[in-house]
Amino acid sequence: MKNIQLIIDNKAVEVAEGTTILEAAQKVGIHIPALCHMKMDDINIENRPGGCRICSVEVKGKRNLSPACATKCLDGMEVKTNTIRVIHARRNILELIISDHPYECLTCAKSGQCELQTMAQDLGIREIHFEGEKSTYREDFSKAIIRDMDKCILCRRCITMCSDFQTVHALSAVERGFEAVVSPAFHMDLNESSCTFCGQCVAVCPTGALSEADYSKDVIQALANPEYTVIAQTAPAVRAALGESFGYPVGTSVTGQMVTALKNLGFDYVFDTDFAADMTIMEESAELLERLTRHLEGDKTVKLPILTSCCPAWVRFIEQNFPDMKEIPSTTRSPQQIFGAIAKSYFAEKIGVPREKLIVVSIMPCVAKKYECERDEFKVDGDPDVNFSITTRELARLIKISNIDFKQLEPSEFDQPLGESTGAGLIFGTTGGVIEAATRTAYELQTGKKLENIDFESLRGMDAIRSATVDFDGLPIKIGIAHGLGHARKLLEEIQEGRCHYHAIEIMSCPGGCIGGGGQPFHHNKTSILLERQKAIYSEDKQMKIRKSHENASVMKVYEEFLGHPLSEKAEHLLHTSYFDRSSQITIDDSEM
Repeated sequence: MKNIQLIIDNKAVEVAEGTTILEAAQKVGIHIPALCHMKMDDINIENRPGGCRICSVEVKGKRNLSPACATKCLDGMEVKTNTIRVIHARRNILELIISDHPYECLTCAKSGQCELQTMAQDLGIREIHFEGEKSTYREDFSKAIIRDMDKCILCRRCITMCSDFQTVHALSAVERGFEAVVSPAFHMDLNESSCTFCGQCVAVCPTGALSEADYSKDVIQALANPEYTVIAQTAPAVRAALGESFGYPVGTSVTGQMVTALKNLGFDYVFDTDFAADMTIMEESAELLERLTRHLEGDKTVKLPILTSCCPAWVRFIEQNFPDMKEIPSTTRSPQQIFGAIAKSYFAEKIGVPREKLIVVSIMPCVAKKYECERDEFKVDGDPDVNFSITTRELARLIKISNIDFKQLEPSEFDQPLGESTGAGLIFGTTGGVIEAATRTAYELQTGKKLENIDFESLRGMDAIRSATVDFDGLPIKIGIAHGLGHARKLLEEIQEGRCHYHAIEIMSCPGGCIGGGGQPFHHNKTSILLERQKAIYSEDKQMKIRKSHENASVMKVYEEFLGHPLSEKAEHLLHTSYFDRSSQITIDDSEM
């Protein structure tokens, strides 16, 4: 590709043809503020509508200011990013945006991490010179995501994630002029729309227009009630990101300190969701091998490829968009729900606590987990297996409001018996991890041979769609991996059309898998943060004494004492689920029209 030269703030810059002024400025360390722009190179996500105009710059020879995010560089171009004209324009634009924004910073969920708030500070905005009518919309409260469109600045980042990346199309710009707003079609609630609650809209929203439903208050009330025994389960991706909220370098694993913090918060037991991930692998591997055996014996009714089922946003996606394929995913519940089922049966019996007096709190990187634990099939007589699911961000806030000095905490071990885990359970936190964990176990169960090299590098990485063939001692097993629902859609369409020849496919909704979950500390559109979290996951896996799920002694003990064996009648009842046709559940409330 041809290179061109230009000058930005008296600095010579050489860039490839097609590069924007914003990208060229970043190359030489010149900061140009932007609100609507978003770009994550490694996973091919970009939003550059050029709508907010905060990134306006002067280009020599042009009468009007140009948006740096949407203006391509030309050979010989001269650009000024910091003239009085530019600064004056940016301040006026920002004041106009704020003039139609609620003054609720003290109570806003995004306060302290709001890009609009930060930009106002950076540009020295102390008063608003524009007054007039403000846009007002009704709030939309779901169990997972809250929409407060009074705070929306129409940057359209959420639309890019929802429509372009996830291909869910739950959000779009509706109405015109002053009434314009981002919303599901016909102003329907998220619950009634095609939303999967993946939370990627929340992850990229620059303001408090989109936030996770916060269950911190419910958790505090449960902890304060002496009638309840309250236990915590923590997902693998949480420990790889929680430290970011306390000033640790990105990619620092803080497992031990996290456990100590949870005990200091008052949880009676602190367990590891990785334990349940190992149990998930026992069931899912048994399912895979059972289907493979029948397939090799010529059974034409076998549903292949088997699809992983750990991600609730992905499950809702297939139920809504591909209901004819709902028999293909593994019926094994997610680790969150397996943990809840075992905690409220096996563990509750062991400690002599009635299930309704046992409160299970999950700490997840995921917003969709809030939706998952509300599904009716995961309740017994109205009592949910998992009472509350909070995100990594919510846990960080709980630790801070409790005045716990996280950096000074000594590491602690998880409690037993539901705290023992393996490296296989840990790598659930990243794309490719679930299928690699399943492969480690399925190989040994199928062949009866010890797997010497358990690091399946061919299954790792950040490519959107990956494939590999794993040799099960002469039996080639073809594996597919996708992260992002848009990429999952491509694989599902291949299956429908008979062009897919995989035996097993792992699908995760979020970029990078759970490390990029909608409930993680905000990555501010930096893919490098996801890569560092991924490294932390694999690094901790390598340090684990046990790295195969079927070698987890505590898991094996639960089977011996309680479940019997994988796919037993009791295991099917407690650890498996079924899926539903939700394609007709998208409804329109015409009272709002």
